[in-house]
Amino acid sequence: MLKKLGSPGIAALLVAVPVLAMLGLILSNTEVGMAKEIGIQEPDLSALDYSSVPQSVIDDAVTMATQMVGDSQEKLQLFVDQLLATYLEANDSDVVVFFNSGGWGWNMTEETPGWSSILDGIRLQLEKLGYRPLVLNYRRTGGGFTGCIREFVEGARRYPNKSRDLAERVAFLTDHIPDLRVIVAGESTGTVISDKTMVILKDRTEVFSIQTGTPFWHRPVVLERTLLMNSNGRGVDTFSYGNVPAMVWATVKGWLGMLGPEENPGNVLSWLRAPGHDYSWQYPGIHQAVTDFLDANFRGKD
Repeated sequence: MLKKLGSPGIAALLVAVPVLAMLGLILSNTEVGMAKEIGIQEPDLSALDYSSVPQSVIDDAVTMATQMVGDSQEKLQLFVDQLLATYLEANDSDVVVFFNSGGWGWNMTEETPGWSSILDGIRLQLEKLGYRPLVLNYRRTGGGFTGCIREFVEGARRYPNKSRDLAERVAFLTDHIPDLRVIVAGESTGTVISDKTMVILKDRTEVFSIQTGTPFWHRPVVLERTLLMNSNGRGVDTFSYGNVPAMVWATVKGWLGMLGPEENPGNVLSWLRAPGHDYSWQYPGIHQAVTDFLDANFRGKD
C-alpha cells in the first residue's frame, strides 16, 4: 500500500498522522467549560474561608462539581473553590452580572472598554434602583493554541458545554442566595453563550440577559427577559447583519489608513473591521435602552 502512495504520499501521511493525533487529543480533552480552569474573575477571588458557608451549600457544590468534572480530584477541588468563592462574593449582593466577552472569550473587562463602560452604567443604574450589584467576568477560554481550538469547537457547536457550565453556576447562586437576581451579559460571540444559557434557564424568572452585536450566523432565542441590541443607535452593525463586503472594504481601508474618524468604528478579533460593531455607554441608543430595560425589570426594590 505504501508503494502505491509514492514518496509525496508517504511524506503527507507522516505529517498528517501526528497532526491528526494531536488534534484528536486536544478535542478529546475538551472539558465542560474552560471556566472551571480559568475561573470566574473580577473582582479577584481571594483565599477562601469556608467558616461562614453553610454545610448544605458546600455539599451541593461538591455534588455539582462531581457532575461537571468527573473524578479528577484537582479539577473537582478547583470547581468547588470557584463555586464557594462566588457564593461568598455574591452573598452580600442582590444582583450579580456575569459578563461574557467577545472574541476568543479570554478578555477581561478592561480589555473591552466599550462594555466596561456599559457594565459601569448597569452598576450605577442598579444602585439608583436600590440594589447592591456585583460584576463577575466569565472568562470561558484559556489562552494559546489549544484554547483557540477548544473555543472554536465549542462555538461551532453553539456552546453546549460552556453554556451548561455557566447555567449551573448561575443556578447554584440563585438556589442558595434568597431573592438574588442575575444578569447574563455578553458581547459579540459572547452573546451566543449568553443566549444558550438563557434558554437553559428559561424557567428561572430571576435571570435576565443584556446582549450586544450577536454574530450573523447565530439565530438567538430572545426571551422576554432579554435585551438584545444589534445597533448602537448610530448605524447598522455589519457583523450582526452579515454585511461581509462592508467589513472587507472597511478592513482594507483601515490597512491603507483611509478609514476616517467619522466612520462608525468596530472590529472583530482585533483585526477585521466591522462598522457598527461598536457598543459603549456613550451612545444614547445604548444607555437609553439599557436604562429602560433595568427600570422595567428591576424597579420596585424595597
